[in-house]
This record gives sequence, C-alpha cells and structure tokens, in this order.
Amino acid sequence: MRIGLIVGSLRKKSWNKLVALTVKELFPEEVEANIIDISNVPLYNQDLDKDEPDENYKNIREEVKKYDGFIFFTPEYNRSYTPAIKNVIDVVSRDPEGSGFKKKPAAVFSASIGKFGAMAANHALRQSFIYVDLIPMQQPEVYLSNVQDLFDDDKKMVKETREFLKKCVYSFVEYAKLINRK
Repeated sequence: MRIGLIVGSLRKKSWNKLVALTVKELFPEEVEANIIDISNVPLYNQDLDKDEPDENYKNIREEVKKYDGFIFFTPEYNRSYTPAIKNVIDVVSRDPEGSGFKKKPAAVFSASIGKFGAMAANHALRQSFIYVDLIPMQQPEVYLSNVQDLFDDDKKMVKETREFLKKCVYSFVEYAKLINRK
C-alpha cells in the first residue's frame, strides 16, 4: 500500500510539514508513505488543459495516481484550508483522463499555533472531498492545537502526541485497507 502525504503549508519551517514528517515515520513497515510535493503546481486554469495539458499538471496528476490513499495536512487560513491544497485538488480532479482521487480514502490532520487545532480548516477540507469523490475517514479526528509546543528544541515531536498520531496512522491504514478491498 502507498499513502501520499499532502502538506498544504508551503513555508520552509511549516509546523504542518513537521507533523507530516513525523507521521511518515509512524506507518507500519509494509506501507510506503511519501510526501507529495505540491509547491510547483501552477494555479488551475482551464486554458492550460486545452490541447496539451501543462507539464506541471501532468506531473502532479501522474504522481497522485500512484497512491492508494492520502493524508492531507493543513493549517488554517481565514477559517479554511490552504490555497495550495485547493489548487492541487482542482488540478488533479479535473484531469481529462479522470480524477486521481476518485474512490480513494483520505484523512485530514490539521495543526495550528492556536487553541482550536485548525478545526475549521479540517472540516472545510473534508467537505470538499465529497465533490471530488475522496472518501474521508471519520474517526479519529486529528486537530493539533498549540503545535509549537508539541516539539522539543530539536524539532522532535513529544512522546504523547507521537503516540496519539501513531494510533491515528494505524487507524487510517485499516480504513484504507477497507476502502481499497477489491
């Protein structure tokens, strides 16, 4: 099984990227998890899909098709998820050959430096899954508040949160197996 990790914050020192890097380490040995780089995907423009699709569109669409499921990592921007995630969802779901997200399991892990753990972003992102036919995991829900306090000075996640995320990752793997059952 291959799981794609999509990080919505493009900042070099992104807390959500640190969470994703930690999560990547927590998967069972038989599951391959990789961060999918979305930083070079141009804003979706239907004109770039005419005749010969944009090269960056083709690349991200082909990359996404390689995965059996996805975990999205998002901070909260104005009570919603990031434009980078919105853009990649638009580009991948509008592939002339068919969406690479269709009927695949997904989860949202949100984190913020505030008290609510980007809960509004988490819920808004889940809602967008409906239209593009991603199948969201309902439980456990992952909202990491005060994320800056969940890492030590060496940027290693504190034990309690790491253990919580490991349980969430294993739950997602079981969920993905259930959805991908043929």
